[in-house]
Amino acid sequence: MSAPRRTATRPSDSSPSGALDRFFEFFEISKRGSTVGAEVRGGLVTFVTMAYIVVLNPIILSGKEDVAGNALSFGAVGAVTALTAGVMTILFGLITRLPFGFAAGLGINAFLAFSVIGEVTWPEAMALVVINGVIIVLLAATGLRKMIFDAVPVQLKLAITVGIGLFIAFIGFVNSGFVTTTGENSPPVGLGIGGSVATVPTLLFLVTLFVTGILVARKVKGGMLIGLVTGTVLAVIAEAIWHLGSAVDNPGGWGLTIPALTGSPVSIPDLSLLGAVDFSFDLERVGLVTLVMLVFTLVFSNFFDAMGTMTGLAKEAGLADEKGDFPRIKSALVVEGVGAIAGGLSSSSSNTVFIESGTGIGEGARTGLANVVTGLVFLLAMFFTPLTSIVPTEVAAAALVIVGAMMMAQINNIDLKDFRVLLPVFLTVTVMPMTYSIANGIGAGFISWVLLNAFSGRAKSISPLLWIVAGGFVIYFARGPIEAALGA
Repeated sequence: MSAPRRTATRPSDSSPSGALDRFFEFFEISKRGSTVGAEVRGGLVTFVTMAYIVVLNPIILSGKEDVAGNALSFGAVGAVTALTAGVMTILFGLITRLPFGFAAGLGINAFLAFSVIGEVTWPEAMALVVINGVIIVLLAATGLRKMIFDAVPVQLKLAITVGIGLFIAFIGFVNSGFVTTTGENSPPVGLGIGGSVATVPTLLFLVTLFVTGILVARKVKGGMLIGLVTGTVLAVIAEAIWHLGSAVDNPGGWGLTIPALTGSPVSIPDLSLLGAVDFSFDLERVGLVTLVMLVFTLVFSNFFDAMGTMTGLAKEAGLADEKGDFPRIKSALVVEGVGAIAGGLSSSSSNTVFIESGTGIGEGARTGLANVVTGLVFLLAMFFTPLTSIVPTEVAAAALVIVGAMMMAQINNIDLKDFRVLLPVFLTVTVMPMTYSIANGIGAGFISWVLLNAFSGRAKSISPLLWIVAGGFVIYFARGPIEAALGA
């Protein structure tokens, strides 16, 4: 009698390796030509370049008294900033499978701190952010946001990418101290201190910039992360030797974060600001027209900042087609609106896609797995705020300049022979860094595109939605006189 035949057994789908394979397949890692290692590195690099927001957001939002004389706590703002960034970054990665990190949006937080709370209380200001988010979600869910996105000419979408590249490079130059304000009307900005690079932090920015640039040029895996870690280690050593301290006390000191760990690296997060919103606006103190104009400004900034950022990042990642569309775009636009709602409910300000995600993309991130990595580290950052702040902004600034240079390459895909294309592209690209606003650059490009084409015999080529959006931007730019005329 022959022995029973042995049949080969396949691992069960419920095995740990099978579950892991399905998890990675969910993010389409192989389909996009990426690897788990590249996603992890990209996620870490994105966090490192975004980590400053855990320190910067409290600096902007805390300590500013509202109309009732109340202010937000620095520690509490830092905790909810890290929490919301972590949750939204992971949520966006899981739903859209795109490597775009989320955090409190720069510009909107400043608008809240320096304009909105002059009219309302902090809880009311955060309620306005929630209302803004609900409007954004409705626009995205109904498809109107995508329709507006489709109405934008390809040349302007590419110009937005280039403009964002210059914008984040300029942020890097300013954060590093390489470019500073002169205090004069002309020129308003200059090189370093007194026209020279004379501080250790700025020199370390240059060292990190060229070390990272050389590694990226040689296509070294992890080049961006290696450069950032190298710069941080050198910064810690420099601080230990020279005790430079803060630039507030020492003109040659560190701009935002000092690369030195003092005290315990662990802290219990203060989450007392969660849910601190108030929708019962005092209409005797602030008029309805004022509230409408505040929401209008928030929506416009949120809407076009995010649209421009996602377009640029998708192009940089090679995930956008010739029209600028990218995978799961509708879901991405909806989740971005949810970020505004989450930011309002947590009092961390509207959360949106961060242009610094380009550093992780430059490191190889192509899927939402990178977002999961970034988000988990943000959640850990709630408990390790002292460690998060050890990376000086001067070092992180080097990565921003590198990515800005990468995004500039999209200019090759724009045919600039036609002046009707050249001027709107030029305005889009230059207004962004010059006004420190992605929305302002997009608005300048849209308005000029409509005007030049309408009055040069090509009015029929302009989408009706683009006319409407350009008109909206005219109102956006003229909101000050409009508010004054309406008595707001």
